[in-house]
Parts: sequence; C-alpha cells; structure tokens
Amino acid sequence: MITNKIFRHRDLESAFDDLPVEQKSGLRFYQSPNDKWLPSVTTVTGWSKREFFAEWRKKPENRRESGRCLKRGNQLHSLIEDYINNTEDFISERDPQNIELFRQLQPELDRIDNVYAQEVPLWSEAVGLAGRVDCVAEFDGKLSIIDFKGSTKPKKEEWIKNYFHQATAYAIMFQEKTGTPINNIVILVANEDGTNQVFQKNPIHYVQGLYEDIKLFYEDNQ
Repeated sequence: MITNKIFRHRDLESAFDDLPVEQKSGLRFYQSPNDKWLPSVTTVTGWSKREFFAEWRKKPENRRESGRCLKRGNQLHSLIEDYINNTEDFISERDPQNIELFRQLQPELDRIDNVYAQEVPLWSEAVGLAGRVDCVAEFDGKLSIIDFKGSTKPKKEEWIKNYFHQATAYAIMFQEKTGTPINNIVILVANEDGTNQVFQKNPIHYVQGLYEDIKLFYEDNQ
C-alpha cells in the first residue's frame, strides 16, 4: 500500500493577488495590477512552435489526441495540487488512468517539501510576462520552481527547451516579487509507458533563450 506524505507549507510575506485573464486573438493575456495586459508565459515560450502545432492539429486524429492530452494534463495537475495541499480523499472520483499516472509519479513528488506556493499568479512588466506557476517548493532540499507534466512517451531534452524557459520565467518573476532567488528548476514528467523523467536545471542557463522567446513574440505582435 502506498502511503501519502504530509507536506509542510511555508508562509510568505508577499501576497499573490489573482489577475484577470482574457483571450485576445486566441492568445492568453493577464491584466497586471497596473492595468497592463501581459501575455502568458506559455503563450510566449511556445510561440516559435505555433506553426508546427497548427499544422499538426489539422488532422482529425491529432485534434482528438490534443484534446485527450489537454484533459489528461489538467486532471493530473489537479490531483498533484490536491495531494501537495494535503487534501483528504483527493483521489476519489478521478479518472483511473490519471490515478495511475499520479501513483507512478508519487515517489518523485515525495521529494518535495516546504511548499511556498502552488498555482499562484506571477507577473512582471519588466519581463513582459505573466502566468500561474505550478509549484514553488524545496526539491531534495533546494528551493525550486517545479512543473508537472504528463506525456504519451518520454521526452528528449532538446524537445522541451520551452519547459525550461517557462520555469526560468517563473524563477525570475518570483525573485522580483519576493526578493528570494531560485537557482533550481525541476520538470517532472509522468509518461504513459510507465516511466518518469526528472529534469533539473539552473535557470541561469536559459535566460538568453527566454529573452529570445520574448523578443520574437513582441516583434510578431507589435
């Protein structure tokens, strides 16, 4: 029998006020407290791949697969969030496949502790981005930006640089918000073939790539 960990949570002096969100021309934007509309982190870091995925989704079978993966990702995130929040009976009435993915990933999740934030909005007018971070917590004792992914098959590192750019953006914005630097980003992936992947990186190595993503997006959307 797999037992559930009890996660410790830390209070932060900084409050994370919710941000209004809107779709504009099919893109997600958040409204900052200064009333400036900022594109979402995922919109900007995925901008260079938009044409590839638009072409891929033209096939009906790929549209169905895209919808299935979106649903899987949302449900897996919800399971993980409730687990880390120490929610009782969080697994009831969940899709069996997502429960299986969660249980598969659970040993990696249990490396998390001292949780500072989950699903909170972060924004920066200096960076020109906004979004909701999956988790800010210690991973193996290191304060980290942690992102959770479900995947049909294992990821090659060169395929997911946008994941590292996303997490780097949240690390920058979290430091701007709280004054606390984060020098570790973690991507946890549960694959449907029964394997897990754990990617740990120093965000300093992805600042330039993130900058290039931002520059490309704003050049294309003057």
